[in-house]
Amino acid sequence: MSQPNKKLRENGDGKQIGTHDGTFHCDEALACHLLKRLPQFQDHRVVRTRKPDLLADCDIVVDVGGQYDPATHRYDHHQRSFDETMSSLVPDKPWVTKLSSAGLVYLHFGQEIIANMLGERADKKLCNVVYDKVYQNLIEEIDAIDNGVSQFDGSPRYLVTTNLSSRVGRLNPAWNEEDQDTNERFSKAMEMVGEEFEDRVRYYSQAWWPGRKLVQDALEARHAVDPSGEVILMEQVCPWKEHLFDLEKDMKVDPSIKYVLYADQGGNWRVQCVPVATQSFESRLGSKLFPRSGGESGTRN
Repeated sequence: MSQPNKKLRENGDGKQIGTHDGTFHCDEALACHLLKRLPQFQDHRVVRTRKPDLLADCDIVVDVGGQYDPATHRYDHHQRSFDETMSSLVPDKPWVTKLSSAGLVYLHFGQEIIANMLGERADKKLCNVVYDKVYQNLIEEIDAIDNGVSQFDGSPRYLVTTNLSSRVGRLNPAWNEEDQDTNERFSKAMEMVGEEFEDRVRYYSQAWWPGRKLVQDALEARHAVDPSGEVILMEQVCPWKEHLFDLEKDMKVDPSIKYVLYADQGGNWRVQCVPVATQSFESRLGSKLFPRSGGESGTRN
């Protein structure tokens, strides 16, 4: 993957990470957490201010200052001239959502952070896969919400107020609370987003990715399950949908898989229709999936 300029200033000025004071948001909370996961910034103090002279003394500044300059470690996205996305800065990535400070820090330092977290398991392929999955399933959402990018056109049928950005927002003092100090609460926000980030990295590296081999084995054995080649038997329950769609392309599976058979944890056999997309409730057979439990039938042997 092509990388933006990641040159570090040595011996940071006062060992400080700068961000804005006042009401805080999910993106700068995560940006600060991510930076403190890096050896070069782990001992830096987070300074929350909008004063230019104080920010000038910081080794790295996120979400404030009106400047995006990786060479001097300035990572703001609020200036009118800024319209960068993951795809515009790293052309081999597909995401076109405008980056927030979280996305900028993740773009420049995410590979290193993931590698450090995975440790001995950090081969290049796994790092790239986890990096992409965490951006697609966590960071991009934060980028979009902070930049006011809607998921869809028109009015939503219902509101979603339990996402990570909303939960961070509720940590800010209410307008009528006596104590309006946000610094301690910002530390709690950093802790909250950090737990979420760690959970996603752990899931995609330890639970999601190992399932790929099981799906591949099931695809290779599909004709032994049913002569049509459209049914696979999973020897063990695992997250399979995304792996199935990817592997069908890689293995040039034709015809596509229509049904997945597997035994649940109680030993009961289940059949699940393959959807047209990972988040769809429409099956490849052109009908609605079984609605009772996310596409699974309740039929038992």
